[in-house]
Amino acid sequence: MLTAPERLLARLEWTVLRRLDGRLLGAHRSLARGHGIDVASVRPYVPGDDARHMDWAVTARLDEPHVRRHEEDREVTAWLVIDSSASMRFGAAERDKSALTAELATAITRLLTSGGDRAGAILYDGGQARVLPARSGRDQALLVARAVTEAPDPRHGGETDLAAMLRLAATCVRRRSLIVVLSDLLGAEGWERDLRRLTHRHEVVVIRITDPVEDELPELGTVALEDAETGEQLLVDASDPAFRARYAQEVAARDAALRTAVRRAGAEGHSVSTGEDLVSILVRVVESARWRQGRRA
Repeated sequence: MLTAPERLLARLEWTVLRRLDGRLLGAHRSLARGHGIDVASVRPYVPGDDARHMDWAVTARLDEPHVRRHEEDREVTAWLVIDSSASMRFGAAERDKSALTAELATAITRLLTSGGDRAGAILYDGGQARVLPARSGRDQALLVARAVTEAPDPRHGGETDLAAMLRLAATCVRRRSLIVVLSDLLGAEGWERDLRRLTHRHEVVVIRITDPVEDELPELGTVALEDAETGEQLLVDASDPAFRARYAQEVAARDAALRTAVRRAGAEGHSVSTGEDLVSILVRVVESARWRQGRRA
């Protein structure tokens, strides 16, 4: 009998990756190349590179420091930075935010590793972290699936500390990589600086996970709203037009602020919902990466 991680990976391979029907052909390369990690003979200089590898001719022509690439540089390495805090377990019973995150993490890992590239994962829940070293192959996708489907430890999974999660990623990922952040971006503020530090060395894609109920409250009358991470409750009339209008305004302002913060930090941002089809999400993310590749050509 298949385990839950094995069922997840098999389902994604059969019902999702096959459905792509060529639309993501070479997607593992598109994700990486579209973010400046290509197979050209040179690449931009980053702090820590050996000055002996400088390509002075290209540097002079482009007026930007470049270094020669070696064969080992041409292998793409991607890291998934996964928010496992309590707020990620919000949503419909059949598919909450953590379930969509598990699908995305497993599918992206499989896309990358199927082409021989390496993918690693960092799971952070505010109380503890788990690091899966970057490897290639189907077994790595299964390892990621196992990590993201494990039952959460009730002693952890509290309030999101995005800044700490991003600092951990900066510490763990030394070589230039593609970093994909999967989070609802809810929690303590002040993470923008740490995201900016990541984008200075790496190419970063932030995929914000949302649920429709977070954006538009159902008209249920008087209900208790509970913060999934702090446990704080607030009694409100969800059917009151004035309250609903204020709620919608606050949601719109929050979303705009998050988009601006991600963009200013130099990362590529996407917002996805638990109500969306996984194939549509993957196509949108990868096609955006291809668009950026074309812009940089």
